Formats: sequence, structure tokens, C-alpha cells
Amino acid sequence: MDVKRVKEITSSIISNVNKVIIGKNKQVKLILAAMYSKGHVLIEDIPGVGKTMLARAIAKSISGIFKRVQATPDLLPSDIIGISVYNPETKKFEFRKGPIVSNILLVDEINRATPKTQSALLEAMGETQISVEGMSFSLPNPFIVLATQNPIEFEGTFPLPEAQMDRFMINISLGYPSPEEEIEILTSQKEIHPIETISSVATTKDISDIQEEVKKVYIEESLKRYIVEIVNNTRGNPNLLLGASPRGSLSIFKMAQAIAAINGRDFVIPEDIKSVVIPCLKHRLILKPEAKLKGIKPEDILVSILESVEVPVEETTS
Repeated sequence: MDVKRVKEITSSIISNVNKVIIGKNKQVKLILAAMYSKGHVLIEDIPGVGKTMLARAIAKSISGIFKRVQATPDLLPSDIIGISVYNPETKKFEFRKGPIVSNILLVDEINRATPKTQSALLEAMGETQISVEGMSFSLPNPFIVLATQNPIEFEGTFPLPEAQMDRFMINISLGYPSPEEEIEILTSQKEIHPIETISSVATTKDISDIQEEVKKVYIEESLKRYIVEIVNNTRGNPNLLLGASPRGSLSIFKMAQAIAAINGRDFVIPEDIKSVVIPCLKHRLILKPEAKLKGIKPEDILVSILESVEVPVEETTS
């Protein structure tokens, strides 16, 4: 597979998903880039904007296994991972897989689960495997967690700790559709939901091949320094208690490679990096209380950093 094929497959998936989720091509592109980079996605948005349908549409588009978990305070780690059950016929314990054994796992309102249940996802997200009673089980490839949380409601929630937030490669939101898009949504669902009519346009094998192709995308040394300088600027910012970790740099690096491949290039340009800085870093920054009182947002700080850091320019010889 080459980058031209990556671009073709990605365009097909985005067009397919667009039949279900209208007007969100940018967000779909970012989610696919995260999946190509073996990363995970946190979607912060209000209910009803199509988060579940988006996950289902992507899963159907790649012939993947889709599972959904509704997070609640009484949700147990075993409800996600699975549990060993004694079989009286064989007189042995047999492991019954939980919903985490899938290609796309949607964890809805993840911040309503207890910290113990949230932490059960850490190994799966970081190592693509789960451990049960001393035994390890590898998860399918591709494997991506799409977790959602409502940024408005806080009652009865357990805020994700920094270690858990840092596991998500990107943080995005879908937002409201435009009036024209909302009319199109009403029209498209008049008789049957579009999710029932779409079929796959790629396979999980295609995604695995793309993941390997993305690793080959070239990124010049000056662009690596550009990424590090952007991230380093978050670490001494007067409005921040905590800047981004090296995992933030790595997320930008991998996402930029994926975006370049999606655009049909086998090399990264500065625009690829700029396009992923905010989704890669905004959830990794912790604002000082006084900055919050002033109404400053992580996005504002990152925009300011992007404007201040000099963009590498290719040198030409005369």
C-alpha cells in the first residue's frame, strides 16, 4: 500500500460516514488519523449531536466490530473487560469477553464511571491487551476507544485524572450542525436511519496496512524541533499549572504523519503539524485558577503559541 491508496480509502470512509453524520468531515478525518496512529479519542460534547452514530458509521465503514458501554457509577471493570465463569460441564473457568474486545469501543459519558473502572481502560489503551486473573489477552487490530463526556453536566461525575486524559491522543467536539445541515438530517431520516443503509468500503486489514504505511511518512529534523518547541512553550506558560508531556509531542508527531498520508503525501509539512496541535494538546494542559477566572481557554494559549513559534522554512541554495 502507498499514500495514494491511503488517501483513496480515507476519502471513501469519509464519504460513507457523511451519509450518516452530515457536515463533520474535519472531525471524521481527525478520528481516522488517530486510528491510523493507534491512538484514542475523547469527544467532549453535549448529548444528541451524533457521537454514537459517528462511531457506528466508522465501524460499519471498515467492517469492524463495534461495541458500546454506557458508563454509570455502578459500572464495574469486569463489565468492560470480561469475567471468568465456571463451566460445570468442563469443570473449568472460561473467560467471557467483555465489550472491550472490539475494533471500536464507544465509552459513553466516561466521567460517570468510577476511577477504578476508568483505570481498567488504561492497560487496554496503552498496551492493546487486557489482563484477567494473571492471563493476558491481546485485543483486535485496529482497536480504538472513543470516549465521550458532557462538558456541561458535572453532578454525579468523576473527572478523569491527568494520567487518563494523557492516554487520549486527541480531544475533539462535534458541535451543533448548521441550519442547512440540520434540515438535511431531518430529510435523511424521514423513512429510515442512514446507518441502516451504509455498507463497508474498507476492511480492518486495510486499516492495519495503513497503520504500517503511516509509520513510513518522512518528517524532517527541523519539523521535529518545531513540534518540541511548541510543546516546550506550554511548560513555562504563566497561565498554566501544567504543560504537555512528551506524550503530547509524540501525539503531534504521529498525527502529523497520518494527516500527511491522508492528504496523499509521504512527507510532513508545517500545516500538518499546525492542524493537529490543538486537538492533541488542549486536554493535556491545566489552567491556573486565575486564568480560568479571566476566561482563558487552553485553545487560546495554543493559538498564541502557534503564532509565536517560528515555522521552519525550507532552505534553498542559489
